[in-house]
Amino acid sequence: MDPRLNARLRQALLLPGPRALPSREQTVVLAGHRSAGKTRVLPIMSELLGRPGVDLDAELERTTGRVLKAWVAEDPKAFRAAERQALQHLPAGSLVAVGGGFLSHHPDALTGCFTLVIPVSFETYRERLLADSTRPRLRPGLSLEEEISTVFHEREGLHARVPTVPLEDLLRTFWREVTP
Repeated sequence: MDPRLNARLRQALLLPGPRALPSREQTVVLAGHRSAGKTRVLPIMSELLGRPGVDLDAELERTTGRVLKAWVAEDPKAFRAAERQALQHLPAGSLVAVGGGFLSHHPDALTGCFTLVIPVSFETYRERLLADSTRPRLRPGLSLEEEISTVFHEREGLHARVPTVPLEDLLRTFWREVTP
């Protein structure tokens, strides 16, 4: 999670707002930018929702034997097709964390899913990607700084078009259940 957003999330828990819970049959998808914290949030959501969680990128590496960094760099089109297919083959009611580009590249594959967005500020996104040399470059023709800014802002616009549930709405629902 983005520590810069902790105060916002805490405040959101106290505000009135929509209750948000998925049905048991509804697949719950944790989505958002690269480095937002989807993989870290996955076990927490697994415990809250009582469902086993699947990290789609790790599952793709395990089932295909391919290293994602190389796959994304060498054949991004095939990688995108494989990640879409992997989500579609999960049983209904699954809990899955998808890669940072999933929301942008496959919005229609999320129809009927309970898609939670894990928020991250641009500052935290930038810091995390500059510090993590293991992540694949998405725009090698640009400097890393330019790539980070371009991809973040492009995906923000694409993410806004997809029906999602803000993380704070789900957390508010659980908060109301455990506080008087």
